[in-house]
Amino acid sequence: MRSIALPRPSAARQNRTPGPFSLAAACVRAASLLGVLCPLAAHADFVEDSQLNLGLRNFYLDRDFRGDAAPISRVGSWSQGFDLRFQSGYTEGPLQFGLDASAQYAYRLDGGGGRGPDTVLPYDDSKGEQVQDYGRSALTAKVRYSKTELTLGEHRPRLPVAYFDDSRQLVSTFHGFQIASQEIDGLSLTAGRFNEISTRESSDHEKLYLFTRPNGPRRPSDGLNFAGGTYAFTPSLSASYFYGQLEDIYQQHYLGLSRTVAFGDGYSLKTDLRYYDNREDGEALYGDIDNRSYGLLGALKKNGHTLTLSYQRMLGDNAFPTLNGFTPQPWLVNWSAVAFIRPNEGSWQVRYDYDFATLGVPGLQLMTRYISGSGIDRGGNLSDSSETERDLLLNYVVQSGPLRGLGLAWMNIDANFEHGSDYDENRLITTYTWKLW
Repeated sequence: MRSIALPRPSAARQNRTPGPFSLAAACVRAASLLGVLCPLAAHADFVEDSQLNLGLRNFYLDRDFRGDAAPISRVGSWSQGFDLRFQSGYTEGPLQFGLDASAQYAYRLDGGGGRGPDTVLPYDDSKGEQVQDYGRSALTAKVRYSKTELTLGEHRPRLPVAYFDDSRQLVSTFHGFQIASQEIDGLSLTAGRFNEISTRESSDHEKLYLFTRPNGPRRPSDGLNFAGGTYAFTPSLSASYFYGQLEDIYQQHYLGLSRTVAFGDGYSLKTDLRYYDNREDGEALYGDIDNRSYGLLGALKKNGHTLTLSYQRMLGDNAFPTLNGFTPQPWLVNWSAVAFIRPNEGSWQVRYDYDFATLGVPGLQLMTRYISGSGIDRGGNLSDSSETERDLLLNYVVQSGPLRGLGLAWMNIDANFEHGSDYDENRLITTYTWKLW
């Protein structure tokens, strides 16, 4: 079996210079969009049920590498992002139509020359610095009949086989079509095909490929086909199955079982069991793929306190497959900055969350966790390896007054590798959504 070497997430980036994204170009796109919307505007529900929101995100990241073996001592940037999203209502009639649109744009405030690729902004190799600005725009057409909806264009999926990335400045998006249906009570079905992706560090739409390492081989697939569903046996017990096929690269099966049990005196326990099976597909552009993983999670909650324990194990000769730009897969119970998805790796996590609303401070939340992974197969005659991650996240959302909805967050990540470059990372994030209508 061919082993797929996975990089440290800090090094994930696109090795190209994206084209400029000017405000003039954005205006042209907006004008074109208005031309499309005007014929539909005659339908009252299309307009009255529509909304236009502008998301603002100020993002600062500083990653300090430790040790003499680090390829660079420090990376990071400070940027301001904008996410304009229009969501229409639907026309009248049994077969209803709608149209959504989005435009994302980010401007670098600091973090130029001398600070390498930081997984937030695109990196210009020719200049040796992050680009000054970048962005993208897209449309999504939608058709609804009863409780079934077809969407064509840009998507931000939250599926076990495809998940968008909202962890940095601009949000990664998939492009293609998706059908979602809830015609049967308790059963949610989803199917579709994505043939392109726009990663968090790119202005471009590109074909999907398997991410192996920075500047690794790019053997594009024609598309990702997927189908699956979730059935709720009771309000507290549900099961999921999803299938994904990245054509000529891999096939993926996902099984999930989730149950929540309420005890007396305000206690509740949520348990999740998740399993993935990943194999090569078709022409196997990246060779044989042999990966299976299972994860078990238990979260005990009492008032504002939540204690979570989880265990995750990778089986087979390869790491868990990820898409362009190290696209995340948070359905893995120990997904994090380090990810813990290397060949044969077993990892456990202990996590604590506290909601300060219990103490009369609504909007203030704390999360801290520690994850340890070991038994990593480095191949050949090399010894096994290990890695750990400790996270601290403090988040506050203003609850009232003129700044209501303003979010402030600080996250600290301490990552250590037995064979690799340790780092300490700080993120400061300010968010606000301005509802234009």
